[in-house]
Amino acid sequence: MAVPTRPPAPEPLPLPVTDNHAHLDIVRHGDSAGMPVGDALAAAAAVGVTRVVQVACDVPSIRALPALLDAHPSVVGAVAIHPNDAARHAAAGDLDTAYRVVEAALADPRVRAVGETGLDYFRTEPPGRGAQQDAFRWHIDLAKRTGRALQIHDREAHADVLRLLTEQGAPDRTVLHCFSGDAEVAREAVRRGYYLSYAGTVTFRSAGMLREALTLTPLDQLLVETDAPYLAPHPWRGAVNASYLVPVTVRLIAEVKQVAVEALCEALEGNRRAVYGDWDGIPAGLSSPDS
Repeated sequence: MAVPTRPPAPEPLPLPVTDNHAHLDIVRHGDSAGMPVGDALAAAAAVGVTRVVQVACDVPSIRALPALLDAHPSVVGAVAIHPNDAARHAAAGDLDTAYRVVEAALADPRVRAVGETGLDYFRTEPPGRGAQQDAFRWHIDLAKRTGRALQIHDREAHADVLRLLTEQGAPDRTVLHCFSGDAEVAREAVRRGYYLSYAGTVTFRSAGMLREALTLTPLDQLLVETDAPYLAPHPWRGAVNASYLVPVTVRLIAEVKQVAVEALCEALEGNRRAVYGDWDGIPAGLSSPDS
């Protein structure tokens, strides 16, 4: 049976939560136009996902971020040059220009995090990895200089991510976005006090390793995300993901952690406030005022 382009809305959560990593402006390659941002936020609020962190990780999306935040008070931002783009900018000789765009964006107090930065050894070949590592170091320092949380992209680079965080000194609020490590990586990240953010991947049938890592993640170091429009949760794997599908992942996490959904929602929101602070959200079950 074909996966629907837009899955149906899940049962609403009993308490509000935040999608702490989404790309509201991205349309996946090969997809038709995405859901308008106002509609996406209204659909999310209707099921209890009342706040979103919009991750702008290339120069065009960073430049477009202020207008998006102006239009949607339930959204705050994170900015960085994605590790794969960092390697490309370095090869083109304009990485310093891209850095200036990132740093200028942090003058806006609505930009609450530096990210997503980190390492990606899946898409970037060895010749570009040195540039990725240098860019990761720069972003770590930027987060510390500006008092922002750090959101980390780590794809097939766990050892080097942890090594560079040790060498540079991690910010007080460090988030491993779309956590993809095994139990050993989770145990070390927890020991260091990092937050582990789980996406729809933890619901996949093949994700036993991730669910084992989840069992080792304390409630007070746990976050949830979509990475929309990517990584829709099971049974909608392959569909366009959006913040309204967060409840599917939340309920799977509650099952694995053997906690009540209400208690998990409370923990997730407490962690969100600790990492990103507070901001206006759309009341759960209500539409966005501009939708």
